[in-house]
Amino acid sequence: MTDEPDRPLRYREPRQARSAATLARVLQAAEEIASSAGLEEMTMTGVAERAGVSVGTIYRRFVDKEQLVAALTERMLERREEYVAEQLRKAEPSLSGVMDAYAHALLQSFADSSSLFPELLRARGTTPLNRGARTITELHRLLLEAAAPYADQIRRCDPQMALDTTARTILGACFHNSVRPDPVTGEAARRQYADELGSMAIAYLLTSDDRDTTST
Repeated sequence: MTDEPDRPLRYREPRQARSAATLARVLQAAEEIASSAGLEEMTMTGVAERAGVSVGTIYRRFVDKEQLVAALTERMLERREEYVAEQLRKAEPSLSGVMDAYAHALLQSFADSSSLFPELLRARGTTPLNRGARTITELHRLLLEAAAPYADQIRRCDPQMALDTTARTILGACFHNSVRPDPVTGEAARRQYADELGSMAIAYLLTSDDRDTTST
């Protein structure tokens, strides 16, 4: 048994277009406040005022602020997944094209509300962390799927492991940039950084790792 009261895991999904539009306004208002002032300063009343709805409207959808934060996390992470998937679909049809598109898409997606994203993942409760882990898994899968047609170009002994390592490296570099105190900012600087990540990835994938096992 637990002392925690029973509470719904998810907010109430809208069933009508008007309700969906209201929810979108609420989440947009929550993101704007949280991005500018931080999650601690975000209140249900403040979100209602910015969204132009009553506080009661928000509480009919969300039981508390924690559930609102979970919905905001879901919205931002879904947006990242969709953006990266779209950019990979438009990538130049080659291994280098896929790596370049992946690096640029990831860096751009993490730059979107970069100050808020790490704070969301540190929010109270396990929902943001679990949802963040699912997004990382999905972003990883997207690269493996996009690069699969060009796997025969990879010169590493284990192409699948090499792609896995590449996905982890680019993901880690982009996430690190979003949480470091001096991130790469500005469109030109981000483009250059993404170019470097893509070049590093393709250089690794196209370099043979055959080793002379007879040497000591």
